[in-house]
Amino acid sequence: MKPMPRPQLSTVPPKRPAATFAVFTPEQASNSPQLAEPELINELQTFGARLVDPKVGAESRRGGAGPSDHKAMTIGEATVMVPVHNAPAFESPYIIDRPSTDGKSRITRHGIDVGEISFPLRPRFYDLTTADGIPYSKIAVLHGRDVLATTVLQTCIRYQSRTKTCQFCSVGQSLAAKRTIERKTPAQLAEVAKAAVELDGVKHMVMTTGTPPGNDRGAAILAESAAAVKAAVALPIQAQCEPPDDDAWYQRLKDSGVDALGLHLESVTPEIRAEIMPGKAQVSLEKYYRAFAAAVPVFGRGQVSTYILAGLGDTREAILETSEKLIALGVYPFVVPFVPIAGTPLESHPTPTPDFMRSILEPLSAMLRHSNLLSNNIKAGCGRCGACSALSSYERRASI
Repeated sequence: MKPMPRPQLSTVPPKRPAATFAVFTPEQASNSPQLAEPELINELQTFGARLVDPKVGAESRRGGAGPSDHKAMTIGEATVMVPVHNAPAFESPYIIDRPSTDGKSRITRHGIDVGEISFPLRPRFYDLTTADGIPYSKIAVLHGRDVLATTVLQTCIRYQSRTKTCQFCSVGQSLAAKRTIERKTPAQLAEVAKAAVELDGVKHMVMTTGTPPGNDRGAAILAESAAAVKAAVALPIQAQCEPPDDDAWYQRLKDSGVDALGLHLESVTPEIRAEIMPGKAQVSLEKYYRAFAAAVPVFGRGQVSTYILAGLGDTREAILETSEKLIALGVYPFVVPFVPIAGTPLESHPTPTPDFMRSILEPLSAMLRHSNLLSNNIKAGCGRCGACSALSSYERRASI
């Protein structure tokens, strides 16, 4: 195999990027060519969009476990999550019209047509309730076009303390608003997953969790939940948790029916991790790298992934250097633009600019193609879905 191409990286120590919120002027818009799919997705996900009819498409959520403040939209062959309810979206240069008779909506930027989208319909399983009377939508929700997602435990040992909580986290908001329940039982998850597959053609499932007390970091409840779902329906599952203290949990998760694993860094620079997520930062980067090295042989190359939120302060160079290390380990680095959520300490934090995201996603997609570590080979989870980032669109273009 040829050595993986290295991006040109700066030797300047990491510092916060100037993630200002740029807006096109009408003159710039009129002189700008039609955007290709990756660039349009990238711009919509960083700027957000204003909807002429906020009720169009499937239901979207304000606040709560992510992706929140978004709405699912289909652009070309990709279904993506676009911010529509947060502060940056209210000032976005992008406006999405009401759907025409063919179900398509125009996207305009300062009055100039730049594309069209359609909206996935409300899933049919939302109309049902569990055997114990809980609406299915309080157990699990549809992400993107064909992904069932649930937060098995809607509480976290870090959330109640502002000295420990991740500053971007809103996991408790859904619970406070009574849009969900604190603990989803294995039986409830199995019931909803079976219906989502049969009624709406769901293709895979994401199970995440707030971090409970104990050294397993949530792996135990994820394992019992996955086992129940797999007993009810053949649905690929990704589980997401902090690294357990005991590496034996990776094989236990695999044996329970988990097909892919998410161990999420969020930020890659120690100083920024300590500032943005002081509690989770106590689980060191070294611990994460040991966890990646232990989990990949169990789940397989490309079936372990990590979420990286670009725009929290990590430089382009730091994110690409980290991604290169992760790819060498067989870990898929899913880099997404940070989206501020109302009610969190970072609700006024700026979103990253499209140029900043493109400067990461273009070279990263080339690195992934070169290593044959691709989103469409992931069995389940956020990386396979790809709806929260333009990364998979850049991957597809890099293959042409």
